[in-house]
Amino acid sequence: MAVAPAKASSDERRGHGARLLRRVALAVVLMGGLAVLLLALAGVFRSKIATDQPAPAVRSVGDLPTAEVRLLRRPRYETAVGTVKPVYEAGVASKLLARVIEVRVRAGQAVSRDEVLVRLDDAELQARLKQAEAALAAAKSAHEQAALDFRRAQQLLESRAIARAEYDQFETALRTAAAQLERTQQAVHEARVLLDYATLRAPMTGIVVDKRVEAGDTVSPGQVLLTLYDPTRMQMVATVRESLAERLQVGQKLLGRLDALNYECEGVVSEIVPEAQAASRSFEVKVTGPCPPGIYSGMFGRILIPLGEEEVVVVPAEAVFKVGQLDMVEVVVDGTLRRRSVRLGRQVDGHYEVLAGLSVGEKVVLHLMERATQETGASTHP
Repeated sequence: MAVAPAKASSDERRGHGARLLRRVALAVVLMGGLAVLLLALAGVFRSKIATDQPAPAVRSVGDLPTAEVRLLRRPRYETAVGTVKPVYEAGVASKLLARVIEVRVRAGQAVSRDEVLVRLDDAELQARLKQAEAALAAAKSAHEQAALDFRRAQQLLESRAIARAEYDQFETALRTAAAQLERTQQAVHEARVLLDYATLRAPMTGIVVDKRVEAGDTVSPGQVLLTLYDPTRMQMVATVRESLAERLQVGQKLLGRLDALNYECEGVVSEIVPEAQAASRSFEVKVTGPCPPGIYSGMFGRILIPLGEEEVVVVPAEAVFKVGQLDMVEVVVDGTLRRRSVRLGRQVDGHYEVLAGLSVGEKVVLHLMERATQETGASTHP
């Protein structure tokens, strides 16, 4: 009775182990089958290249135009980022506490020198001028009367009809009247100057770049109402690091470039601020030069600082063609053509800089017709 339970327990363990083994074997078989299926779908068991396919035909050079990959020596530059700013810029500010009654310009408008820009309320100033003119008229009358009395006193003194002390009184009265006349004349001049402050005029011929007031606003002394600049005189203000600033001097000619307009011209260093910026250890350099239409204050630009010469391997642009995303050339090797992928850099005078793929002295085929077709297509399909 005691042996039967132990034997049953041993049979159960063997049965459980057999079932577990069968499950593991089934899982391995299924995973293996799935792997074989995925490899078959990926084409692992098929040949990638057909063995019966003919070899690519070898093309000969023939009469095709060719050019030689050559080494080009050209000036080497380092650029410094700058901002276009006007040489002459002026802020038109109020000298009065008054209300704006008229604004005659808008931002972007061209104005001439002494053209009226803004008019302020001048009623109080007109009244002050009239008061000063009335006081001047009274002072003139008083001065004329004092002069007449003084001449009479001179005659009386000569005939000994009055005492010297009385004559001195008439002389003092004349001097007082003259001083009062001078004071009132200056008061009239001051009133006219203040009245002129109520009409703000353009200090130079230029373009209004910013308008900060409207009719009805109240302005205070020193408040800038308009800003204008001369568009015919512009400069590029660039930040140049210390080591490059040492190469520059006032009057030196530099190339400047405006990326937005794809414009490049020669300018002259007009000023080098003799103080380095502590944060960037750089100097501010100002370059002036001719400016084409369409240049505005605040535009991005660069100046090119010469550093000597550099050697660049170049290939004609007509020799390069595209295959997908790759730049390709056809190289002449033993009288036959071989396609080769190249890595290109900058475009230099109708050539491409070759960074990798070609050596100096190798010959490449020029695809003149294909190039002309591409340029025609680009021009007709903007």
